[in-house]
This record gives sequence, structure tokens and C-alpha cells, in this order.
Amino acid sequence: MSDSPDPLVPGNHYTETMPVEAKVVGQGGFNSGCVMAPLLALAFVGVLVCGGIAVGIMLPAVQAAREAARRMSCSNNMKQIGLALHNYHSAYDQLPPAYTVDENGNKLHSWRVLILPFMEQASLYQQIDLSKPWDAPENTLVASTAVSAYACPSKVGDPLTTSYVAVVDPSGMFEGAIPTGFGQVTDGLANTILFVETEHQNEVHWMSPEDIDLQTLLELAEDDSHQGGGHVVLGDGAVKFITNSIDVGLLKALATKDGSEVIQ
Repeated sequence: MSDSPDPLVPGNHYTETMPVEAKVVGQGGFNSGCVMAPLLALAFVGVLVCGGIAVGIMLPAVQAAREAARRMSCSNNMKQIGLALHNYHSAYDQLPPAYTVDENGNKLHSWRVLILPFMEQASLYQQIDLSKPWDAPENTLVASTAVSAYACPSKVGDPLTTSYVAVVDPSGMFEGAIPTGFGQVTDGLANTILFVETEHQNEVHWMSPEDIDLQTLLELAEDDSHQGGGHVVLGDGAVKFITNSIDVGLLKALATKDGSEVIQ
């Protein structure tokens, strides 16, 4: 038996100086662990709630930043197309027609096909049989090839379709099968639409000889390519964002090349 004094023996002077490690839980006692567990659970729930609120606050900002980046990329696509149209005009002293036709007047190919050599797509252009319709078996391979510059980054769905279209009208820059030149634009190139970004519902295959007419442009549908509107390229190559709240009269004036309207 050890001679060491027992701290629990009455009268032992160690009882007042040595700590006693013991935990006794009786009817009137409590376990601190039972209190801590709910507190920790509440803290965890608080973190989740606060985290959810933070994500909810940040998400719109993140989405807006992403859309701004897509909108900038779309603007660059249209600028490249506008430059290609200018280079085509420099080469042929005229713009491409809105579409080519056969001897019977049937539509064959779009202006988007004709400017491919000026879009760094000469090899793709050389594979096209221009004497046959764009969707003929001879052109199947090219028709199944997507051209990235013709696809708005904000678009969803078929990558072969495009929202970059001409406004085909006798008063516009694209009259149809008859090509026009910049010399015919008496309203001024900076005041005349060259081509536009249309709504999703009006998208077409990039090779298709289909675009939109003036009436479709003026309808200003709410199915915008971007929130609040879409881009247009003017005759001087400038890319502008037009909101869907634009005055219809002003939009019509911008679409005509020789209407002598006053643009303010």
C-alpha cells in the first residue's frame, strides 16, 4: 500500500490544494455536451444561411459579368464580319448581293457564304459548289461545318444557325439578288445599317439565303439576343448596341440608305 496521502481522506491537507477531476451527473445536474451540440448545429445552420445569402447576392453580378463578356465577344464577331464586307467591297467595288440565284431566279447562297474568303475561311469557301443550292447534297459537308464568327456567344441551340442577318429591302444596303455599292448610300455610311443581330426566333442557317425584311426589323420583338436589345453594324463598320426601346421611326431611318432622313 502506498504511503502517499490520499487527497480524499478527511483531514488531509491536500484536499484544499489538489484538484479533483470528477464529473457527477445526477437528477439536478446537466451535461455541457448536451448544450454545445445544439449551439454548434445552430452555428452551422447560420453559416449555411449566410453563405446562401452571399451566393444569392453575388450570383446576379456574376451572371451580368458573364453576359457583358459574351456581348463584347459578339460585338467583335460583328466587327469582323463588317470588315469582311468592306474588304469584299474593296475587291469588287460593290457589296455582295443578299443572295445568289440560278437562271430561274431560285435562291442559292447567302452573302455570308460569299464573304468567307475575307473571313479567313478561303479553304471552306473553295469546297462549296456555288452552282448548286446551299443545302444540296454536294454542299452537305460545308453545311455541317460551323463558322464560329457567325455564332453569337449568347445564343443557345444549333451552332450552325446565326443571328447575324441583313435587312433585305429595296431601300436598304441589301436589296436582294442585286448588289449595291457604298456610293448609293446618300444618307451617309455612319447613318445607315449594314447588317443586324436579330432575335433568336429569326435565326437562320449561316449558309441559307434567308435574312429578315424591314418589317421584321421594325417589330422589335422582346426575344432579344442580349438583355435589352442587340447589335447593329453601320455602313462605316461601327458596331452599335440598339435597345428595344428605340423609336421605330429612327430605326427605319437607319435602315434606309437614301431616304434623306435627319438622324439625331
